[in-house]
Amino acid sequence: MIKSARRMAGLPWIAAMAFFMQSLDATILNTAIPAIARSLNHSPLAMESAVISYTLTVALLIPISGWLADRYGTRRVFIIAVSLFSFGSLLCALSGTLTMLVVSRVIQGVGGAMMMPVARLALLRAYPRSELLPVLNFVTMPGLVGPIMGPLLGGILVTWATWHWIFLINIPIGIIGVIYARRYMPNFTTPKRRFDMLGFLLFGLGLVLISSGLELFGEQISSYTVACALLFSGIVLLLLYISHARRHPSPLISLPMFKIRTFSVGIAGNIVGRLGTGAIPFLMPLMLQIGFGYQAIIAGCMMAPTAIGSIVAKSTVTQLLRWNGYRKTLVGMSIIIGILIASFALQSSQNSVVWLLLALFVLGMAMSTQFTAMNTITLADLTENTASSGNSVLAVTQQLSIGFGVAISAAALRFYENVDATVVQQFHATFVTMGAITILASAVFLLLKKGDGRNLIIDSEKKSRK
Repeated sequence: MIKSARRMAGLPWIAAMAFFMQSLDATILNTAIPAIARSLNHSPLAMESAVISYTLTVALLIPISGWLADRYGTRRVFIIAVSLFSFGSLLCALSGTLTMLVVSRVIQGVGGAMMMPVARLALLRAYPRSELLPVLNFVTMPGLVGPIMGPLLGGILVTWATWHWIFLINIPIGIIGVIYARRYMPNFTTPKRRFDMLGFLLFGLGLVLISSGLELFGEQISSYTVACALLFSGIVLLLLYISHARRHPSPLISLPMFKIRTFSVGIAGNIVGRLGTGAIPFLMPLMLQIGFGYQAIIAGCMMAPTAIGSIVAKSTVTQLLRWNGYRKTLVGMSIIIGILIASFALQSSQNSVVWLLLALFVLGMAMSTQFTAMNTITLADLTENTASSGNSVLAVTQQLSIGFGVAISAAALRFYENVDATVVQQFHATFVTMGAITILASAVFLLLKKGDGRNLIIDSEKKSRK
């Protein structure tokens, strides 16, 4: 039964907090990478495994979160998730080797895999569709600010304290999250269904192999033949899952919901549209520190305009969607983001930082608009029966695309290292590559029809007038 939004006033704040913690922790490592690498006696690029291990674990286990929430209740699973995430953060701070750090990030990822999906699932079941756009618009904001505040906060902590504090700050936030969840989080459950273990193994292992293949491309620690073999094996496993899901009475991920055009286009758009934006928090702090010679705190502060732009754009998203519709908005924003990413190739240590700050501010506005539009159009036409699976798939693609963005950009950077060029020129070529990929990705949103998502905007406007 859908409950009144007034009785659920604290729920969006809980979801926003979860989104912020998860997105912040996925990127706070970036600015601190050089400092952590020196402490653990590794090169900065070797630290990529600590970034991807978290993202991959989250993407791998997200499908389980929907089943667990349906079976044991959203509040109970959410509290366990936040507790696990906080415990993993403590272990990260205590890590003395890269191996221990990666293992601790995996434990963190187990909790992170359940936090945001379960919170958003509670929102889908607590709020009617007429309130979905403004609610998700509010919840998305911390998720946009988190990846940008990560490098900023990481730089401050590394400069004024030690890198261990980038993980310790999660603990008090986690305690507050548990307290608020006990008070405001509803404990939604659905009729019990058997867990699809074979489907999980096929789906999960397929994601692991694909992500591992991309990571090998980026690190160049193995031959391209091995990387291609992993990618191919992962794709085969996903195809086997599709065959399995067609026969299973209650599969892990239901296939019929992919017949919903807005959902399918939204999922595809989230995968390819986030590759460039997922790479920015990884590439930019590295270029500013390694290429331009900036200190960690300065490199982190340089990312602040993107967070500010994300917040500013939130007030204009609904109006922009009403004027242009989802199709034009998503295509246009993707092209703008791609051009902005490519424009970072024009930056150098001799140029005025004003132009870089302005470009980052506009990028934040475009990202904010794109992410809100992508999320709402993906979830807009889901039914009560498909809300859990659809929400899990969306969460998987969001996290996986971040890992893909980091891996692909690292692979491109490694490739350009073999070219006779300076370090800065290698970063410039990587930004151009990621920008071109983002522009090409805009073609996915051309599959939307002009009127897609219109009812969502109309319902939201009617609700706001009451």
